[in-house]
Amino acid sequence: MRRTGTRGFGRFAIFLAGAALAMPVSAAEGVTLIHAGRLLDRPGQAPRGPSTIVIRDGRIAEVRDGIVPGSQGEKVVDLSDAFVLPGLIDMHVHLNGRGNPLQARMDGATRDAEDVLVTMAVSARDTVEAGFTTVRDLGAPPRGIRALRDAIERGDLPGPSIVNAGQMISSTAGHGDASNGLREEFADAVHAHQVNICNGPDDCRRAVREQMRLGALVIKFSATGGATSNIAGGLGQQLTDEEMKAIVDAAHAWGRKVAAHAHGVDGIKAALRAGADSIEHGTFIDDEAIALFKKNGAYLVPTMLAPVTTAQQAKAGMLSAAAAEKVGEGKSAIPHHRAAIRAGVRIAFGTDSGISRNGQNALEFALLVDRGMTPAAAIEAATVNAATLLGREGRIGTIEAGKDADIVAVRGDPLSDVRALEQMWFVMKRGTVIKSGGERASFPPEKR
Repeated sequence: MRRTGTRGFGRFAIFLAGAALAMPVSAAEGVTLIHAGRLLDRPGQAPRGPSTIVIRDGRIAEVRDGIVPGSQGEKVVDLSDAFVLPGLIDMHVHLNGRGNPLQARMDGATRDAEDVLVTMAVSARDTVEAGFTTVRDLGAPPRGIRALRDAIERGDLPGPSIVNAGQMISSTAGHGDASNGLREEFADAVHAHQVNICNGPDDCRRAVREQMRLGALVIKFSATGGATSNIAGGLGQQLTDEEMKAIVDAAHAWGRKVAAHAHGVDGIKAALRAGADSIEHGTFIDDEAIALFKKNGAYLVPTMLAPVTTAQQAKAGMLSAAAAEKVGEGKSAIPHHRAAIRAGVRIAFGTDSGISRNGQNALEFALLVDRGMTPAAAIEAATVNAATLLGREGRIGTIEAGKDADIVAVRGDPLSDVRALEQMWFVMKRGTVIKSGGERASFPPEKR
């Protein structure tokens, strides 16, 4: 791997310092009260009327009925004319993506790791300002996404809490092989450094451990082909059943959950039989696959925004010929997703943002409703369900005592019109106001 010079790191240090100055500051020490006009404290249940949320040290201390006046020293956030709900969760993002695959191919040879990290920092800010206070990143440079995750956790940069996968594990020539379609000398150089590529069960166990060594908190593998990879072959199964089982067992042994990228039905069923915790995309689900979902308790993360976006990109000539050919297959997902929803498959919200622009994540809600979910169920998918799939249901997903103060608000009623979530009015993450009145929160003058 090419070493970057100290000048590059110096420039990036300057960026980090500037970004830190642009961050919102935490509320004054003490208690913060949020006055909510309507409060959906536990998605999946009926909302409450006027309520007061009491916050101490970034955590929810209690939720009271009615508007409780603040006492001396308490900060009051007036959302009495707004609809308040838990911070949203997107289970499938790529913070390194910019929503423009043609541009990515054009400038891929000129962007250093530092450039990509800056892109991810901007994407993280845009995502949290859209109301998504937690994301699962399922494919970004491993060291970069780990550094960004930890910087946000320390409070150095604005952004959502990140559960990161690093690189997607794939077979040689599979959907996660970055050497596909490159000139010979470039392909050989890229392929030689891909620790995520594996062939055979033992090699796939090694690939899982490599990703954990690089900081992965969740493991993702490519069970099938994918629409955007620059190789022909459709969307069928690419890893063997034995390879998938080795990946899942190795990850679970280390306490990592597993997300399987899967379009073709044989790959979906093989990943479910192997014990994958979630299926990403799930384009060609059939009745047998639905039965496996329900038997195993696995989640479907349908990423409905992705095929809509890639179809637009293909029409605009932004995809390679191999990718554009496969995009047409992705349109077939609609009836299969509708069947899964009708059958009661557990759904967790995910967008594949990075294919589309990061920060536009809420566009997925209307697509979920169009495919048969109620607005209430779509919101539950992006809160309670997503938190459970992450294994963080004790900290996020609802507004109740002991949980992180990840709280958002909109001016409309998303239970009547889910598109109200596309215009986020207020965002708080762990007690820090990120956005208020529809605008980015600013520093008090004495903190500049």
